[in-house]
Amino acid sequence: MEEQVTRPLEEQLASTEGVISLQSETSEGRSAINLSFPYGYDVDMALREASTRLDRAKRLLPDTIQAPTVFKLDPSQNAVVTVAISSPLRDAVELRSWVDHSLSKWFVNLPGVAAAEVGGGLIREIQILPDLRRMISLGITLEEITQSVQRDHVDTPIGRLYLSSQELSSRVIGRFSTVDQLATVRLSPVYALSSETLLTSSKAAYNTVINRPYLGEVARIVDTHEEQRLEVRFNEVPSIKMSLQKQPEANAVKVAETILQRIDWLNAHKNIPEDLQLAVVDNQAIYVKRALANAVSAAISGAGLAMLVVYLFLGNWQSTLIIGTAIPLAVTVTLILMVANGLTLNIMTLGGLALGVGMVVDNTIVMLENITRHQQQSTDSQAGALTAVHEITSALIASSTTNLAAILPFLFIVGLVGLLFRELIFTIAVAMLASLLVSLTVVPALAAHRTQSTVHTAWLAILERKLNHLYTRLLRILLQGPSWVIALFSIGLILSLQHLFSMKEIFLPEFDEGRVQINVLAEPGLALTEMNQLTQQLEHLLKQQPSVDSIFVEMGGMIYGRSQYEASHRSQLMIQLQPANQRDLSTDQWIKQFNEQLAKLEWLGVKLRVSSRGLRGIRVGNTEEQFDLKIQGLDLPTLTHLANQMLTQLENIPGLNNLKHSAEEIQQEMTIVVNKQRAELAGFHAQTIGRYLNTLLNGQTVTHFIEGEQQIAIKLRLPRQQLADLQAVQDLPLYNSAGITYRLSELATLRWAIAPTEIKREQQQRILQITGDIAKDTDLTTLNTQVEKYIANFQLPAGYTLYRGGVTQALQENQHLTQALLGLAVFLVWVVMVVQYESLRNPLIILFSIPFALIGVTWGLYWLDLPLSMPVWLGIIMLAGIVVNNAIILVETIEQQRLQTEVLSEAIVNSAALRLRPILMTTLTTVIGLIPLSLGWSQGSEMLQPLAVTIVFGLSFSLLVSLLLVPMTYYRLTI
Repeated sequence: MEEQVTRPLEEQLASTEGVISLQSETSEGRSAINLSFPYGYDVDMALREASTRLDRAKRLLPDTIQAPTVFKLDPSQNAVVTVAISSPLRDAVELRSWVDHSLSKWFVNLPGVAAAEVGGGLIREIQILPDLRRMISLGITLEEITQSVQRDHVDTPIGRLYLSSQELSSRVIGRFSTVDQLATVRLSPVYALSSETLLTSSKAAYNTVINRPYLGEVARIVDTHEEQRLEVRFNEVPSIKMSLQKQPEANAVKVAETILQRIDWLNAHKNIPEDLQLAVVDNQAIYVKRALANAVSAAISGAGLAMLVVYLFLGNWQSTLIIGTAIPLAVTVTLILMVANGLTLNIMTLGGLALGVGMVVDNTIVMLENITRHQQQSTDSQAGALTAVHEITSALIASSTTNLAAILPFLFIVGLVGLLFRELIFTIAVAMLASLLVSLTVVPALAAHRTQSTVHTAWLAILERKLNHLYTRLLRILLQGPSWVIALFSIGLILSLQHLFSMKEIFLPEFDEGRVQINVLAEPGLALTEMNQLTQQLEHLLKQQPSVDSIFVEMGGMIYGRSQYEASHRSQLMIQLQPANQRDLSTDQWIKQFNEQLAKLEWLGVKLRVSSRGLRGIRVGNTEEQFDLKIQGLDLPTLTHLANQMLTQLENIPGLNNLKHSAEEIQQEMTIVVNKQRAELAGFHAQTIGRYLNTLLNGQTVTHFIEGEQQIAIKLRLPRQQLADLQAVQDLPLYNSAGITYRLSELATLRWAIAPTEIKREQQQRILQITGDIAKDTDLTTLNTQVEKYIANFQLPAGYTLYRGGVTQALQENQHLTQALLGLAVFLVWVVMVVQYESLRNPLIILFSIPFALIGVTWGLYWLDLPLSMPVWLGIIMLAGIVVNNAIILVETIEQQRLQTEVLSEAIVNSAALRLRPILMTTLTTVIGLIPLSLGWSQGSEMLQPLAVTIVFGLSFSLLVSLLLVPMTYYRLTI
């Protein structure tokens, strides 16, 4: 299979345009080749290219194999809804037939539904079971049975019949109308002798033709079902699995709702028999709807909290509502631009709105506060507003430009990170632009025509005056004293950086959907009945566990759409736990508790792997496992030996669980070695013998029986009871072209052999893959260091190489990417400010405030026990553009105040006093607006919570940096 099928296919498919990785798995009777493309690549175009290459490869493949097919494994093609159908009254054949030909047809034409794939149960099959002894005595061959059935079971069109007044199409009806008619097939062609020959030939010749036996005399015709190799169960009840896929561009939530509405409609109109139960096993829309609802809730509550902060500072509902206009206007503009660029409302875009809801009011706060101050100093309200606009516009443009400069590089990043966060960044960037536009146009227009000025309540005015007095006093003291404050900040930064880079690091946050997968792996060759008993014990044990909502089992293999992978020693159980707010344990805690109970079972030769499902459709490597190590070489025994040695060392690394390699599974197989010299003398070839034995053992589809709209396979095969031992196999008869019978033992030797269950290849070379899970509390950086140490000390023979994959490789790529992005963000911020100020001093002072925000970030991550992840690094990069806002406004005001006073310290103190309130307002509105998202209480917030926490704590600490460190730095660099 590897030489004749896998290699030719690899050679042709490797030239597919855009392919970055080619992997194959070859097992008995099966070859699967996976082509990987870059994230964001047009999968439909890749499918067309691969189909073209596959058509070219077909001419190189053996004629005896089934035609290869190609399909795309696009995450958008995953089932949006999976339904389990069961019945206490119908058998597996009848149930499968009803789902195939009735139920599934109700869904395929629904808007957004791409396919309704059915799996499990038993498919009806008509079997021809020959009696070999009877066939030998009568000289009947399998080929004769096949040809006779195909000859008699056919309808033949014979053209048009022209009558005097009409034309009629005509045909010869030969197809059987009942299964019983198969038994009446003559096993010798009646047309072998012409009618003239029959009249003139001897009576013996006539009897030779007429007295040939019927099919029913040499074989049993059984209307039954295909052999059961796989079973589906839902909550311990045998079921049929129906997977409903959505179209690539369709909305998952709408499609799922449409499917559920159709199920309700079918029940209401009694189109589903009363004995049938339909249970929704999986519904992707549930998690998506919860996550979207929580993102909307976080955005609305964040906006409300931001408005409350504004009111507390301004003490006036009219001014508060003016600032409040920025939120709906900015959101409206953002939504319009999202639609124009083909974006939809999803977790990332709504998360971007939730993150930006506090930021969009920053510009309006600064603008309105400045207008209010000038209006209070001027008798003309409109003139004061105009003066304020001219004074603050350049600072607002500079701060908004630096924000965009820090995050816009993310829009040009390819790969998984770009795929995940591009929509988030786009949403935030558009929201910032919208807020700048509103602050420069709408806010001045409304503020200039206010009927009343801002009037604080007594207690708030007193508090503000005292706070301003204490701040200016403290700042005067610090400016006149030594630079111990700068030294204290620097020490804090050094300690924070040491702790930050020693923290546990992961690639992406874990999601708690409550979905647990259990893979059961027994010794190859285990009987299906034995695997069924093991699986039932697991199901019984799971029913006793707390928080288990449903158990879905695929026993004896797995089903993907209509494709089935049959393996009697494998089973897969999907457990759905109750929602997170209805259970006491997280998914990881539940798994840990259940693993302790599994350890007590002590099943010999059985491996159980319990894991939680990650973010749907996201894979950081070519496998589902987090840890992936590959050894490439030519010789399989050598690869196996090397993998066993490496496993022995890797098992000593804490945090690596369920380690295995791809050659662990070996199977005992019977090999039939053909004596080619003897076979040729007898008139046989190895290919002929193989095809004949395949028909006897696996069966051959002769033709199809049509019943109504159903097409039922008619299969020729040997009854299982006639192959109960090896002696029966050795005694199998073989016929040559002369009709002489030989037994298999006369032409071949039967031997036992040990062989791997599958051979893996990558980039057209053999590999052996070591995979495993990484414990949730494991620091990936530390683990990666330990693994690299073992790899460096591992001795490989010449011609063998070892390389990494999985999440650890993605982590390394992520580290390089974030470092480059952070450096680029700081550089772009620097360039923008240099162009704005046309000097180097002020940009240097402003940039000096960026790294100190990491003190707050480190403290926040430590306090909430959050690891470093890609969202955290994204938050740090965003902070590089956000934390400079207050510094820009403060430095801009200092420059303006220096034109009015020659005393540098007084200019700094006066500027700080003027900007204290807007700095406090902009910082607190952003921080408090992000609190709902940073708390992470709602389901679906796992991806954005670390990002929100990073901004909240980093921006909060940057308040001290802006109010204390920036003025002191400006003073020290200017005097």
